[in-house]
Amino acid sequence: MYSFNDLDDINEQLIPLKIMADKELASVRGLNGLVFTPHFDEYMKVCIKKAEILRFLKNTNLMPLSPVEVISADLEQLYKRTQNNAVVEYKGNSYQRRFTPLKLSKSGKNVQKWAKFWLLQQDNGDINSDWEQQIKEIWPQYFLIRSILI
Repeated sequence: MYSFNDLDDINEQLIPLKIMADKELASVRGLNGLVFTPHFDEYMKVCIKKAEILRFLKNTNLMPLSPVEVISADLEQLYKRTQNNAVVEYKGNSYQRRFTPLKLSKSGKNVQKWAKFWLLQQDNGDINSDWEQQIKEIWPQYFLIRSILI
């Protein structure tokens, strides 16, 4: 269904969209209420499409799983009932469990579904930014709050 050419094409699309989305987010920072962000919305749509292509390539063994995906799957199996912000040790590194709202009720007041992921902690307790960026690239839909069915 997808090929590496599709991945290259979508990466080319993302470059100008990222620039426009960053400018747009900087201009609306601090505003309240519903803010119209067409460039950011388009950027997120393309990010989700890229994640879909990556998932297809990895599921068909055309591309290997990243260390982030392998370690996240291992941690998910070992620590299924871990609470938000809990820190666990795994193979000499510390990982912090995070939950973010994934799906809201129609009123927007209650969370119906949570996104769960692991973040790598550095020795000083800060989150590793490269790891976090890879999480956002692999699972961009975790960072979009929706009030509709997923």
